[in-house]
Amino acid sequence: MTRVLVTGAAGAVGQVLLGELAAGGLEVLATDLRAPQTLPDGARFETLDVRGGDAERVVAGFRPDVIIHLASIVSPSRGMTRDFAFGVDVNGTRNVLDAAVAHGVKRLVVTSSGAAYGYHADNPVPLRETDPVRGNPEFPYSDHKRQVEEMLARARQDFPALEQVIFRVGTVLGPGLENQITELFHRPRLIAVRGADSPFVFIWTRDLARILARAVGEGPAGIFNVCGDGTLSVHDLAARLNKPVLALPAWAIKAGLGIARPLGLSRYGPEQVRFLQYRPVLDNTALKTVFGYTPELTSAETFDLWRKAAGL
Repeated sequence: MTRVLVTGAAGAVGQVLLGELAAGGLEVLATDLRAPQTLPDGARFETLDVRGGDAERVVAGFRPDVIIHLASIVSPSRGMTRDFAFGVDVNGTRNVLDAAVAHGVKRLVVTSSGAAYGYHADNPVPLRETDPVRGNPEFPYSDHKRQVEEMLARARQDFPALEQVIFRVGTVLGPGLENQITELFHRPRLIAVRGADSPFVFIWTRDLARILARAVGEGPAGIFNVCGDGTLSVHDLAARLNKPVLALPAWAIKAGLGIARPLGLSRYGPEQVRFLQYRPVLDNTALKTVFGYTPELTSAETFDLWRKAAGL
């Protein structure tokens, strides 16, 4: 399979991925709303807005063997509506899936998220690929990823000729990468929910790019959690950042956010406490033993790489 189309190619992961694919001698079409900062030899760019009819047009013209679908709203900007994010995350995936089926694409590779499992008190620790994907309606990204996975599950039954590789990815970190999670690390002190030990798992951008590149050829179809080995608690992170931890009871954080958001002092409301309490902790055993890739960096090494690049 030598012709690869990448959606969301201008993002942090997409730009690293393009280099990995081009180095493998593949014919690559990078697509996004804007061109990547750098486009390696062997790759070309075409504008594609997944929300409309662009996917049909571009896939029909390029006829890829594989589509790597990265386009998603991970960290919405201030003022972005939920309808817009839904249009990218869910309708956008539907448009790409429909185009893949219509034009005989052999394999669809999709970056889902550990957030698809949802932030629930009864989540197993760690979570494995056989555990249910439940999402949370109050968190658009989590809810959208759940809906995407349900859509893809139906497609596996209806269109078995289209192979699927779905990656439930932990928090992605790399030099210069900022997202909703890293906002927490820039604060003067780290906030923790008293009595909740909800650790983080991280994956290096380069590791994720290599995993995605492997999915083009050697990697088997299936669903795989993606993260580096090991976990880091809030206290572990605080020690690495040389910052204090402010541990508060859940009710106090909820009350504070309930006041702060209406006043415009926070973009987050009381529901954010679940995000702090019940982060999905991923098991990466299947990634290593079935998919055949062991991340080069552990969660701790990934965080340290990001921390140093961020000057923290």
